[in-house]
Amino acid sequence: MTSSPPGLSQLGFGFDDLSAPAPQAPARPRARQRSAQAAPTPVVVPTVLEPVPPLLTFPPAVPDDALAQMARTLDSHPDYRVLRRLDPPRSFPEPATGQTLRVLVLDTETTGLNATRDKVIELALLALDLDLATGQPTGPLVVYDGLEDPGAPLSPEVQQLTGITDEMLQGQRLDEARIAELLAGAQLVIAHNAGFDRPFVEARLPAFAEVDWACSFADIDWKRQGRESAKLSALAMQLGWFYDAHRAEMDCHALLAVLSPTLPLGEVNGLMHLVQAARQPSFRLQATAAPFEAKDLLKARSYRWDAANRVWTTQLRDEASLQDECLWLKSQVYGGRPARVQIERLDARQRYSARPGSLDFRAL
Repeated sequence: MTSSPPGLSQLGFGFDDLSAPAPQAPARPRARQRSAQAAPTPVVVPTVLEPVPPLLTFPPAVPDDALAQMARTLDSHPDYRVLRRLDPPRSFPEPATGQTLRVLVLDTETTGLNATRDKVIELALLALDLDLATGQPTGPLVVYDGLEDPGAPLSPEVQQLTGITDEMLQGQRLDEARIAELLAGAQLVIAHNAGFDRPFVEARLPAFAEVDWACSFADIDWKRQGRESAKLSALAMQLGWFYDAHRAEMDCHALLAVLSPTLPLGEVNGLMHLVQAARQPSFRLQATAAPFEAKDLLKARSYRWDAANRVWTTQLRDEASLQDECLWLKSQVYGGRPARVQIERLDARQRYSARPGSLDFRAL
């Protein structure tokens, strides 16, 4: 018995056993048959395939209230977590007290990472009043979002990251008058990674140097607060939200949403924590003339190597942390020997800018 080429017999196209002639039917004897003749080869007609019905069918649109109920049901089960799209508010309840602080939440998109040569292409601001009794935003929320043409084409990487194109920026310029109005009454600017945003906006708009700044990335110890990452999208996700990241306005809304709930290890929320941090000086400590063999100890303790000044440095949030660090340096790095370290004191007016603070030296 001959076999068909693999697969062809299963398709039902009638092309079975292409490698051998079709089998012949035995010839019937015929009256006065002069000679035996081969039976004619049967004609094979290919099978006509019927249209295949679709495998998947989609249900009709589900009403929003039914979707919300599905989400609540899933959320109540220990095996599921539901993410909801962040819906930014446009106003907040009136304050319970008359004591408020005017805050700007800020974010930028730029042509690159170097504030000395790259430029701002988008600036977003949320202006709000913070109720100092509750730490919650109050009253209307004022939004500014502006684009600016940098005068040169964007790199493909920046366009892919931000979704901003050269066509969107052509002829655009920040509204300096409107920004000045919002900045005039501001007492605190908050940014996620202010060490990046502040040098950019001060280079473009010097008036930002005349206001206090706080950083929601560096001024809150997110790891100690039980968060897996200090990245803004990850912080939002742990609170159950997702959003379209890497556009300045939405990043501002996400930051405000992340900072409004009470922190896990505190009695205040992220906004009030930053207000309190801005009122305290921070310090940049240089491990002056640290022995070479201590480099691994310093690196493990989050010191960074300052190549320009050839010294290991670290940032400390308050005076108590500075005192503890000096004791650690003396015992672990300098081996109990006398040493003299440089300390740079930074307040909220200087912190995260390119400007230096006040310098001092301390004997260990």
